[in-house]
Amino acid sequence: MTDAPPPETALTPGLYIVATPIGNLGDITLRAVDVLRRCDGVACEDTRVTGKLLKHLGISKPMWRYDDHSEHRDRTRLVESMRDRAVALVSDAGTPMVSDPGYRLVNDCRAEGIPVTALPGACAAVTALALSGLPNDRFLFAGFLPNKDKARRETLEELADVDTTLVFYETAPRLTKSLAAIAEALPNRNVAVARELTKLHEELRPGLPHGLIAYYEAHPPKGEIVLLVGPPPERVASPEYAEQLLADALRTLKPSQAAGQVAKATGLDRKELYARALELRSE
Repeated sequence: MTDAPPPETALTPGLYIVATPIGNLGDITLRAVDVLRRCDGVACEDTRVTGKLLKHLGISKPMWRYDDHSEHRDRTRLVESMRDRAVALVSDAGTPMVSDPGYRLVNDCRAEGIPVTALPGACAAVTALALSGLPNDRFLFAGFLPNKDKARRETLEELADVDTTLVFYETAPRLTKSLAAIAEALPNRNVAVARELTKLHEELRPGLPHGLIAYYEAHPPKGEIVLLVGPPPERVASPEYAEQLLADALRTLKPSQAAGQVAKATGLDRKELYARALELRSE
């Protein structure tokens, strides 16, 4: 007869911030699974979404809805429950606290002396940045752009002098409007659109705003989007990235026009870009 496996030890009461997959369920971490198995309950944006993840992991736990619409008294009750229970906080996808209201819960826990633990994991902004080919020695994550045209333009104008890559979350229906606003407020910037990250139809499309607008008007996008804007053109792009821009521009422009646009955006030599554009067009 074999010995029975030892029972799982209980987690220390408190708040556990757990990153979940942004698309590919294989991206859940071993530590996240362990915490979800041993916690006393899960606070989540949507119990239906989190329920599917827990079912996939073979885990059954009480779930409580917690999102931007939760009232203060709901947060107070949740904090009080952590005095003798371990509660995992998850978002529908990715890392909580990144463009969501969870920071209020963390602040309340700290004010009440409740331990807070954060588990690293999937994050759409960081994944997109790694894929983009844009400078990533430093970057500014700016969440979602405003929905209204005037507010969107003012936000971009405020960021015009920030000498680093800008990272935004965006929705598919608003993508072309945001690209148009970027073309106006941040002219000559390299842009990349990351879509459906970690999923079957993952896409990373670099280019200049007007070329990307033409592409997505012809191919309406779906899914979650990360929109990245390169730093001002004083920072010269790598030849590899410039070639990506050139190939994208050639989808809608003549070689001379494509070379001119990419030269203006990157600071690279226009004649050399034109010669390479002719080569790409003939391949």
